[in-house]
Amino acid sequence: MIVVPLKEGENIEKALKKFKRKFEKTGVVKELRGRQAFEKPSVTKRKQTMRAIYVQHLQQVENMLIDDFLNYLRYERNYSNYTIGAYSKDLDQFQRYVREHREGVFNPGEIDSDFVRSWIVSLMDEKLSPVSVNRKLSSLKSFFKFLMKRGIVSANPLRLVSGPKTKNPLPYFIKDSELEALLDGDGFDEDFEGVRNRLVIEMLYDTGMRRSELIGIRNVDVDYEAMQVKVTGKRNKQRLIPFAEGLKNLMLAYTEVRDREVEAAGEWFFVRKNGNQLSTGIVYNIVKKQLSEIPMLAKRSPHVLRHSFATSMLNNGAELNAVKDLLGHSSLASTSVYTHTTFEELKKVYHAHPRAKKEGGYYGR
Repeated sequence: MIVVPLKEGENIEKALKKFKRKFEKTGVVKELRGRQAFEKPSVTKRKQTMRAIYVQHLQQVENMLIDDFLNYLRYERNYSNYTIGAYSKDLDQFQRYVREHREGVFNPGEIDSDFVRSWIVSLMDEKLSPVSVNRKLSSLKSFFKFLMKRGIVSANPLRLVSGPKTKNPLPYFIKDSELEALLDGDGFDEDFEGVRNRLVIEMLYDTGMRRSELIGIRNVDVDYEAMQVKVTGKRNKQRLIPFAEGLKNLMLAYTEVRDREVEAAGEWFFVRKNGNQLSTGIVYNIVKKQLSEIPMLAKRSPHVLRHSFATSMLNNGAELNAVKDLLGHSSLASTSVYTHTTFEELKKVYHAHPRAKKEGGYYGR
């Protein structure tokens, strides 16, 4: 029982405030509130278990959708394992982001444009380049297009999303004279690896094939009589690439050394000392090391040799469609970038002309 003594003439409101303070000190209100929110531990545990089962089920469905999409790319679109691996990594990264922000559940039907934009911001905060971010967005857009075709979602949340702006630099390439000096120099050893490495550089430059196409060549793919090699490009599309007498002689010299020094050489044309297939990483390191001999070259990668092949072909009068077929491009848009490269080179050459240096000359402004 709470007793509040009143002084003579004391205000009733003041007395009520004293009563309230004493009542709060008893803890009765706090106890009543606690009773209202109380839940048996067994009930709480049961709810947590049901929630965990529900989340696990949804995550299994998510993984099945992604697996179905990757199989679609592999079997219906004929994408390479490398490309499928890139899609898988991009989707896995987005899935983890969603689970972190949506209580562990990635429900494609609940993803909207604003959520995708928040993911873009997080990627930019991680210092990813605009090119990498746009590639991930492209993977995600393709995934939601697939889900729309299957009737799983009604709209693609990426239709209203724009990625960060990227610069479109012209492809790097090496001048013919610089590459000839490299190949004719003494930068290659005479042993198996030296002969092989020289052929790797020569073949990439003389044919314009991709790194993955080069390591995928089998012995049966090389036709010395017809002087052509069969390669398997993107989406498992095969094409024939001709080669010249000089490259043929280098290939024969390489196979002679390979068959003599490598005991376990099998079906692959390019191999390591142990006979295993050459990897893309080894090819990259070979090219990077050899191109380091060329001063002032900003980029040193196998693709630079592919760019150099295309640029050299166009500079020497080859038709754009012919170069497109040799490179294995599906459209002229991909090949036409090299016409810009050659035009930029022509502008640089024209600057040396006396008329170009005069005020009012076309390039003298």
